[in-house]
Amino acid sequence: MKFSMFTLVKVFLLLIFIENAVSIKCWECRSDADPKCSDPFDNTTLAITDCKQLRSLDYLPNVQATMCRKIRQKVHGVWKYIRSCAYLGEPGLGGDERFCLMRTGTYNIFMEYCTCNTKDGCNTASSLKLQSLLMWCSVLAFITCRYLR
Repeated sequence: MKFSMFTLVKVFLLLIFIENAVSIKCWECRSDADPKCSDPFDNTTLAITDCKQLRSLDYLPNVQATMCRKIRQKVHGVWKYIRSCAYLGEPGLGGDERFCLMRTGTYNIFMEYCTCNTKDGCNTASSLKLQSLLMWCSVLAFITCRYLR
C-alpha cells in the first residue's frame, strides 16, 4: 500500500510541474489559390497547420503565432479569403471571438478580420487544459486511496 501511494504522489507531482505549452492549429489557405478556402469552407483536402512549428517572421523576431485568423476581403467586387496562423492581434473585438473587425474603403473595398484562439481550427478539437488534467488525477487518487484501505 505504501508503494502504491508513493507512486501515486510522484505521478501527481510530475503532473503539477509539466509545462503547459501554448499551441494552436489553424487552417492555412488562400481562395485565390484554392477555391475550397472560400465560404462555405471545405477542409476535406487541406491539412491543418500547427502554428508552433512555423518559424518566426523576420520583422517579428521571437514572436510565435498563437492565434488563427480568417480574412475576408472584397476588392473591386472580387471576394478573396485568407486563412492563416496569426502572430499579432487579439481575439475578436474586445476579446469576444464572435465579433470580427471590419473595414471599408473607397473604390469598393471591404475587409473583415476574424481572429480566434479558443480551439484548433477555429479559423477543430479543443486542447486539454492542465487544470482539468489535475482535477481528474485528484479524483483518481481519491478513488484509488479509498479502495486501497
